Amino acid sequence: MIMAIHFEHRASDSPAIERVWRSHSDHEESMTSVASAHWTLVAWRVGREWRVAAQGPEARASTAPVPPETEFVGIRLALGMRLAQPATDRIVGDAAAFSASKHSVRIGDVTLPVPAYDDAEDLVRRLIKTERLLSDPLVINALRGEPPAASIRTVRRHFLATTGLTAATVRQIERARAAAVRIRAGQVIADVAYDLGYYDQPHLSRSLTRFLGHPAGALRDGTAGQLSLLYKT
Repeated sequence: MIMAIHFEHRASDSPAIERVWRSHSDHEESMTSVASAHWTLVAWRVGREWRVAAQGPEARASTAPVPPETEFVGIRLALGMRLAQPATDRIVGDAAAFSASKHSVRIGDVTLPVPAYDDAEDLVRRLIKTERLLSDPLVINALRGEPPAASIRTVRRHFLATTGLTAATVRQIERARAAAVRIRAGQVIADVAYDLGYYDQPHLSRSLTRFLGHPAGALRDGTAGQLSLLYKT
């Protein structure tokens, strides 16, 4: 199978960053953009100019175009992190563009360097310092499994404000991503379903189809085609 886009990615020592990635597209095509509860800062170069946008959480898989001969850099923010603007409910399943030039981008009232693969941590530190990037401890603690320090209704409100999704949907997305990584690594589908708490294989396949766009069998045999970034956490 010919890949239209090639990913390179790395972990980060910043608790505000889930993953940093970069890629280059060889030719025009499309790929399956898998569901995600994370915000992502994305920069891409068109000719000599850079463009920058915030990609919001996505509640289900979708098809995304891949423009030819384009460089991309992405900073996938940790769960519980969000930009101060735009409001989360305006960006779920969508993106918001920022004003950018060859070397800089304006996020809110702050001018910063265009996101770079090697300097992502410095950019995120500056966003936090200027309060352009916010964290929600209630969401972070809930995802860690800690007893909530607020009512169920309050926790739900915080999840919606930060991710645009309910806590249950966030956990379903993360579980489906983990299942996909294991299946693509060659693990037995029935074992993956059992280990991750799915009722049975059909339940697993329905979840994968919703959140990754393809059932378990297609992920196993490689017929699912090009997917957006998946990695073992």
